[in-house]
Amino acid sequence: MIKLLHFADAHIDLARQGRHDPDSGLPLRVLDFLNALDVIVDTALNEKVDLVIFAGDAYRDRTPAPTYQREWGKRIMRLSAAGIQTLLVIGNHDVSPAAGRAHTLQEFETLRVPNVRVIHKPCLLKPPDLDNLPVQIIGIPWLNRSGLAATLAHEDDSTRDLDSRLTEHLTVLIESFLDQLEPDLPVILTSHVTVQGAKYGNERSVMLGRDFLLPPSLMRDHRLDYVALGHIHKAQNLNPEGHPPIIYPGSIERVDFGEVHDEKSFIIAQIERNKTSLKQIKLPGRVFIDKTVMLTESEKIQQAIMLSIPEEKVMNGAIFRLTINYPHDWESLIDEPAIRRAAQSAFEFHLIRRPHIQARLRLPNDKSVAAMPALELLDLYWKTISDQHAGWEALNHLAGEIIQAIELGLAGEVSN
Repeated sequence: MIKLLHFADAHIDLARQGRHDPDSGLPLRVLDFLNALDVIVDTALNEKVDLVIFAGDAYRDRTPAPTYQREWGKRIMRLSAAGIQTLLVIGNHDVSPAAGRAHTLQEFETLRVPNVRVIHKPCLLKPPDLDNLPVQIIGIPWLNRSGLAATLAHEDDSTRDLDSRLTEHLTVLIESFLDQLEPDLPVILTSHVTVQGAKYGNERSVMLGRDFLLPPSLMRDHRLDYVALGHIHKAQNLNPEGHPPIIYPGSIERVDFGEVHDEKSFIIAQIERNKTSLKQIKLPGRVFIDKTVMLTESEKIQQAIMLSIPEEKVMNGAIFRLTINYPHDWESLIDEPAIRRAAQSAFEFHLIRRPHIQARLRLPNDKSVAAMPALELLDLYWKTISDQHAGWEALNHLAGEIIQAIELGLAGEVSN
């Protein structure tokens, strides 16, 4: 049996703006990511895991600052010193598209750090490669789409044909590794890749390039016992009712308000041949609070806004965003300094003001107001107001009766 810790998408320098810690000099939001990484490393040591797999994307981009490389290196070296076999899979944020350039985790490979192996190209690792751990690992790093396309594409290939050929190429590669397996040892497949059917979080904003998709059927092969994935920031199991588990652990810290409801976590798995049990361990993470206010009464504007601000004990240390929607004419009625004072216990406060202007009545070029029938003008009016009355068709019908009665001089016959 193998005890595995699996995490991915650390992006430790993704949130570099804002206040800095006076002792370390690091941005406080970067410390959030590093604290999460510390929890992961501490757990690996305390749980005495046999193997750690990091499934890609250590940094924000392919050119991390030396300070952040130092902080990442400190944590990985703790695993190395403890004798824990650690696999670092190259992700799309870790590798340059230019041929021959070093990836962001190159120093571990160049210096041959004990117990640490970087998966920068497809490989099959067996016990002798892993200090005789009784496990087999298929490793697939992020494969540069343009590089694969250059080797596979012809000038007359369509984009769809090219994507199909890329998927076919990777499928053949994985199948060739599966054919070389020893039948009695557990098998882990790890990759930084998009599997069809995965649910995206908000990481689309930080992804580079366009993904090609792998079919989930490739990952559900009965010869596999665990699939350790990275690249998608939302934690999920793509095979919840079957074997093997196909796991995206998600990113280790919330990136922005698109992940406000996402729980951040990593995985501890007990892996045997044809049997795997796992538990998801939640990471504390920085709390994000997102509130929206729709102002409808000009007399109670400030009261409505203040009621939407959480209690100080809830807001303390959180990143708080308040979005206010209101008619443009009420702009001067909003007391922004008072709002900011009320939210000052938040770690960060973002106030989004969204005034809306009532749409203007637009007439067709060949028509004028004087020339249009009253009912047609009324219909245009309903279309211009922001909050259409639920019964506007009934009102149009009633208006038609009134107008017709007036035109016929029979207004008195209109029923009450």
